[in-house]
Amino acid sequence: MSTGDERGYGGPGRTADPYSTIGGTRQTRTRLPDGEGDDYGAARRPARSSRSLVVLVGVVVLLIAAIAFANLGGGGKDGKDGGPASAGGRPDSSSTAATGTRPVTGKNGSIPTGFAHDEQGAQSAASNFAVALGSAGMFSADTRRSIVEATHDPAVVEGLLTDLTKAYSPGLLENLGLHAEGTTPSGLTFVSRTMPVGTKVVEHGGDTATVEVWCTGLVGMAGQDSTKPVTSRWFTLTQKLKWVGGDWRIESSSQTEGPTPVNGDNRASTSDEIASAVQGYGGFTYAR
Repeated sequence: MSTGDERGYGGPGRTADPYSTIGGTRQTRTRLPDGEGDDYGAARRPARSSRSLVVLVGVVVLLIAAIAFANLGGGGKDGKDGGPASAGGRPDSSSTAATGTRPVTGKNGSIPTGFAHDEQGAQSAASNFAVALGSAGMFSADTRRSIVEATHDPAVVEGLLTDLTKAYSPGLLENLGLHAEGTTPSGLTFVSRTMPVGTKVVEHGGDTATVEVWCTGLVGMAGQDSTKPVTSRWFTLTQKLKWVGGDWRIESSSQTEGPTPVNGDNRASTSDEIASAVQGYGGFTYAR
């Protein structure tokens, strides 16, 4: 099964790529109020006159006002809130602002559950499902079943697991540096993480929703003797969700490549540094 098809989502696809479904400070000097000089005999500076203080405050206020006005983008019809960024306006603030709605009410193992029965809940569910389905647990048959059962409509679980067993073949696992049964060689750390960057509701109709999740991901083997270095991927998952048994579940999903930003000039970390980071930094529960 290819992860680029109707059910693909963070697992391996037609190729070995398992993602075909990451100034200075100012120093402050404090002047003590007592005495005519400091401990080194230097005379204190005369107090600033009230007139100078008023002028200084006025300049600061004008500077802040100028910066605020520049950030408004001129206030033309294309510069109002919600105007298209490509037309010179600012992005709609709702595209990135937190809603404040409690994202979940519980967990099924390590996977959040109990999402709200609305658009916000659907976006939170899709984000957390993307994380679970892009995790290292998908490469082991036992944990794969628990992840799929916690994220999918029960009506599609068994058929999907059959397809995934074929997709996560011993050959694919060995190509990633894993043992044929999905375990990691001694002394190495297998890395597979998905991090949602943003979500978008394509369709919402009460008990159904289609949500796109823009993601970046890491996959590879970290450790001193690794020959499969950890690399990053950018992709967008489209999940068709259904309200089943009092929660959102995936009916089907697909993936497209990107949008992919230009790589920065950061120094690539060593394999041991990546392994240490993966072991030391935990993940999040994502909320919209």
